[in-house]
Amino acid sequence: MAAYGLYTHIASNKFRSMLLLAGLFVLIYVLVYAGALIAEVVINSDGSIDYYLAAAARDLIKAFPFATIAAALWIAIAYFFHQSIIDAVTGGEDVTRLQQPRLYNLLENLCISRGIPMPMLKVMDSDALNAFATGLNRRQYAITVTTGLLRALNDQEIEAVLGHELTHIRNGDVQLMVIAVVIAGVVGFFGELFFRSFFYSNWNFGGGRSSSRSSSDGDGKGGGGGAIVVVIIAVALILLAWLLSQVVKLALSRSRELLADAGSVELTKNPDAMISALRKIEHRGELPGATSAVMEMCLDNPREGFADLFATHPSVESRVAALVKFAGGHDPGPQALPQDTDDGADAQVDPGQLPPPSGPWSDADAPAGTSRGPWARPAGPWGRR
Repeated sequence: MAAYGLYTHIASNKFRSMLLLAGLFVLIYVLVYAGALIAEVVINSDGSIDYYLAAAARDLIKAFPFATIAAALWIAIAYFFHQSIIDAVTGGEDVTRLQQPRLYNLLENLCISRGIPMPMLKVMDSDALNAFATGLNRRQYAITVTTGLLRALNDQEIEAVLGHELTHIRNGDVQLMVIAVVIAGVVGFFGELFFRSFFYSNWNFGGGRSSSRSSSDGDGKGGGGGAIVVVIIAVALILLAWLLSQVVKLALSRSRELLADAGSVELTKNPDAMISALRKIEHRGELPGATSAVMEMCLDNPREGFADLFATHPSVESRVAALVKFAGGHDPGPQALPQDTDDGADAQVDPGQLPPPSGPWSDADAPAGTSRGPWARPAGPWGRR
């Protein structure tokens, strides 16, 4: 089987996937320990800090097997049902050759030419121009494209997009992305659960029965002061776990998109098609109602992070520049779609204002920007250079 992509990138993705899975268990244990701290404070609000820390550690040891099983169960659910969850969010539906012969044939020809197992095809009804790949193993791999993409792109551009997503599958980017979403999801769920319990419960640390007893102790270790400090520690641990779950996205190097663009060019032998597809998709890829996790899996993610620090995709400009520099492509610049100019398409034009025809095979005298007949070579990325 012909190989494409960088072997070091593939090996790195496999290693990081295992590392992230191990990190998921660590974050779960941190959340359990933080929950144990809060529980101990609720049970006994006049203990010392050392008492709470030690009691929470004992609780963590007791809960360790249950937390491990819960984390493993979460991974199993994500493994078997993540595609169904994504389809429910995006509205993607399986399509066959009979339903989408154009799309199906393009993907099948691309896979046959390189001996690549063909993934499932899905189409989601959206005017946005985007596509993404999902799956954790060969039986689950799927490529989803929007109906807007199918309308706006020609066959060569769609083939380039499919090659881009196939490269993501081959390079292991898809598995890493799904695992990162699983980690962010489970930590976010338990973090929100703890915070809701904390803010919506009427907890009074150091009050009531416990405070009266602690006030007579006078040893400085109770009185609710230790409870408040421990609650602050627990909240800090929960915030830290949530922050780390979000920082996991930084493990998804933005170079994966550049490598997928390069992989598409290697598959299609057409850098101009990839460049033209990116130019058409630019600023038109927002999927209404899609979560940030779904957008991070897309070919283009228009949602930028703070000062581009947390952006999951490089800019279209930088991706096009890389294809021009290293693949010999030609940049046509920002492109308008047919529907962008439909407003003036039906306007009546005086025939006397039209330029004289130059014939279907001759364009030497045609003014710039005018039609040269149905058989003229286009001035786009596949025309004369």
